[in-house]
Amino acid sequence: MFGRKITGVKWLIVGLGNPGKKYENTRHNVGFSSVQYIADQLKIKINRSKFQALTATCELENEKVMFMLPQTFMNASGIAVEEASSYFKIAPENIIVICDDISLQPGVIRIKSKGSSGGHNGLKSIQGMLGSENYHRIKIGVGDRADKDNDLADWVLGQLTESDKKLIGDCYEKILSSIELIVSGNEEKAMNLYN
Repeated sequence: MFGRKITGVKWLIVGLGNPGKKYENTRHNVGFSSVQYIADQLKIKINRSKFQALTATCELENEKVMFMLPQTFMNASGIAVEEASSYFKIAPENIIVICDDISLQPGVIRIKSKGSSGGHNGLKSIQGMLGSENYHRIKIGVGDRADKDNDLADWVLGQLTESDKKLIGDCYEKILSSIELIVSGNEEKAMNLYN
């Protein structure tokens, strides 16, 4: 018995971060790290260069999804998202963006189906390019500076401490589960479980 044939990409799942070794393990790159963790679990490699991003497609919950790591730097993340969503005709409601959030404690996740960028430059870029706030976002807490006078850019581009890295790494399984629930139409359940 053959399963149904999955054709065009229906969902776009985007991890936000900055490309290059210099930015690995920084607070701003937890979106990249989470998507790479998920790719490992799904046994796929995000290494195809397309839409100014590294991409991979696979089947998830009987839907064809594309995982994406934009290579345009954080402030221009919307370019890659808009190119892919235009090409595949993916509505904002079928886009999931994973990013860091300084207003949440390290390792805490928050799932939202729409809303403002909250000052996050990657989300700002995506909303500007899509012309919509109606996409899903999964925010990963990275904590805020103890001293608010310290530069925010230095903080988010700073390396994670070992303890925060563990707390954040421990939430990646929940993010995979959340994505599976959202793609299968159960976002409410994901929010109830993990928010």
